[in-house]
Amino acid sequence: MKAPAIFIANPVAKGASERKIQKAITLLRLAGHEVSVYLTEKKGDAEDFAKNASKISESFIIAAGGDGTFNEVMNGIANTDTKMAILPMGTTNVLAKELGIPEDVRGAINRALTGNVHSVSLGCIAFVRHASRVTRYFCLMAGIGFDGEAVYGVDESLKRCSGKGAYILSGLKTLMKYSPEELTFIVNRNTYTGYSAIIGKASKYGGHFKITPDANLRDPHLSLFIMHGKRRRDILRYVYGIFMASHLTFRDITYLKADSIRVEGNARIQIDGDYLGTTPATITVVPHALRLVY
Repeated sequence: MKAPAIFIANPVAKGASERKIQKAITLLRLAGHEVSVYLTEKKGDAEDFAKNASKISESFIIAAGGDGTFNEVMNGIANTDTKMAILPMGTTNVLAKELGIPEDVRGAINRALTGNVHSVSLGCIAFVRHASRVTRYFCLMAGIGFDGEAVYGVDESLKRCSGKGAYILSGLKTLMKYSPEELTFIVNRNTYTGYSAIIGKASKYGGHFKITPDANLRDPHLSLFIMHGKRRRDILRYVYGIFMASHLTFRDITYLKADSIRVEGNARIQIDGDYLGTTPATITVVPHALRLVY
């Protein structure tokens, strides 16, 4: 028998179904793996399952769900020897697009079984919530300001039904009432001000868009995109620029590489597509934090 496979799935992910989950489990067993199956019921379950799985010698995890599920699993096994592969079944499947993972069950499981193990770096964000210090890892991006506010406003029940439509609707609602406070970014001992930012650990955002095009999971750096405009028409212009891949030519943005970022001020934060909390926050990068199969 080959190494035990720990299959952690979110059965209510946008692209999930009992048929897909059973097909994935069957393919793993046909390949000679003993499979332990864990289905999440609430937020935090995937992370707890992953932490427990990391204690099983020689096991590897297949995380099935969306980017939020993948984020929970990686937070459960970061800085351990446990390998992680993914089966994309979420709303946008940004990590799968970043890694070139097929979005069909057979293709994704085949990649999980035959792909190479890569040591990747993760972003690490620390902030205070309810008087306690919280530290979380992310692999795709952290969004601060408008981006965090829009994710905060997403209706989860609508998200399960309409997928990307829930994000678009929340973005429009956020735009109508958006009145941001100025933020201060302390980066590599230099200080910048702005109203929103995307901190990329991967190049893709929201699908195939590239806000931080030179970001790379294997690169031990962060890519920081700061938006200095605060008006609604500035946000619309940034969005249009991102659609047209011309946003990095704008005069009212700052784009740079960073090892550490301190954000001062009051704004909402999202990581890997899920709401997290509010600034102030410190973002660093942790090299070789995750063993990822792709």
